[in-house]
Amino acid sequence: MGYKSILTILTETSQRAQLDAAIAIARREDAHLDVFCLGVDHTQNGYFYAGASAYVFQEAIDKAMAAAGELEDKVRAYLEGKDLRWSVDSAVAQLGGLSTLIGMRARFSDLVVLGRPYDREINPDGEALTEAALFEGSAPVLIVPGEISETFGTRILVAWNQSNEALVAARRALPFLQAAEEVEVTVVDPSPHSAEGAEPGNTFCQMLTRQGVKADVAVLARTLPKISEIIARRATEIGADMIVMGAYGHSRFRQAILGARRATCSRPRIFRSSSPVERNSPVERKRKAGGPKVRPALIRPETGENAAGRRDRISSDQISGPPSASSPLSSTRRW
Repeated sequence: MGYKSILTILTETSQRAQLDAAIAIARREDAHLDVFCLGVDHTQNGYFYAGASAYVFQEAIDKAMAAAGELEDKVRAYLEGKDLRWSVDSAVAQLGGLSTLIGMRARFSDLVVLGRPYDREINPDGEALTEAALFEGSAPVLIVPGEISETFGTRILVAWNQSNEALVAARRALPFLQAAEEVEVTVVDPSPHSAEGAEPGNTFCQMLTRQGVKADVAVLARTLPKISEIIARRATEIGADMIVMGAYGHSRFRQAILGARRATCSRPRIFRSSSPVERNSPVERKRKAGGPKVRPALIRPETGENAAGRRDRISSDQISGPPSASSPLSSTRRW
């Protein structure tokens, strides 16, 4: 089952790259593209002298309606003649009413394509739109860093931490995972007392391979303060052009104080699918030279050195049966 209904939400004329990415994905999936042009009223009632709120509110609504109408006209003109099925609609909402409006649109879509939520120069409402699609719409959200290439999704990194959010994200991303040439399930600093025991990610990888996904497992030590930095660095090392991960696994209060992996991986300084670093990664150089695959090595936390001659990756032909104590992971893990 693929994506047959794709939604993208635009609030600014500067989101051209996001629209192009949504068009490319709709063509690839042979899906219908819904473009929702949204005018947002940012006024806050109660901050004006008595009797002025109604006038300010009406003026702000008029500006938002004009902006949404102008954006809709530009999008329609841009999509005319495109070889895909599409529809364009527009609406106006106050900042506090975005959740309900976006949720009603997103819940009937197979995939929501949005720009980076923390890039306020391009989309100041990106964070509110992303949260509304995830919470109110319960829809999978694809965050695009900008323009995407034709080979988008050939190498995918799946961040796995045994949480419900990570499992839901992987299930929703199955069409992408099944079409990918390589998928790596990355586990960072797993707990020795977890339900998966001595072979973290093995059962999850087995589920993916039974769905036709070419999946491997890589277990990494925590060599950086933030797990998000390890995930981003790992994506660069293997040349991944897509990261599948859960979002909002902690409370809002904890994320406000300590931050979140989802927030850091979504920032422009961390992940860009077309950055020179990724194009010149070791895996990419090996692939272009026709050499063997670069296998990841388990990093020993106590020494910081690679376990020479040992692998931390499980290939799909090694997990056809139940977990065993003689697997490569259990023989090299030192936690």
